[in-house]
Amino acid sequence: QVQLVESGGGLVQAGGSLRLSCAASRRPLSTYAMGWFRQAPGKGREFLAGMNWSDGGTYYADSVKDRFTISRDNAKNTVYLQMNSLTPEDTAVYYCATGPLGKIATVVTAWGQGTQVSVSS
Repeated sequence: QVQLVESGGGLVQAGGSLRLSCAASRRPLSTYAMGWFRQAPGKGREFLAGMNWSDGGTYYADSVKDRFTISRDNAKNTVYLQMNSLTPEDTAVYYCATGPLGKIATVVTAWGQGTQVSVSS
């Protein structure tokens, strides 16, 4: 079972940026994707972005596609989530995840522990 460890959360003012990191304990299989989710207080977990480990293909939720960017460092088995133009509505616990290629938005095989992002107005 791959282990995922997130970092980079914190408190930021509205309009600011943060970059989250997620380090995997081993290289993801080529048939898998890495992704980011978030869960705001009182709400369900929301898919944000995914990246196919095989070819680097990316996909985003409509709600964040113009502000968030997923990227990776193959050598470090790490994925990143660059978040720009943050608003208080982005306040949530952000989770890294891995799941089958093309299905990660709905099928997750491993979760990270989560990192808190708080955006002040």
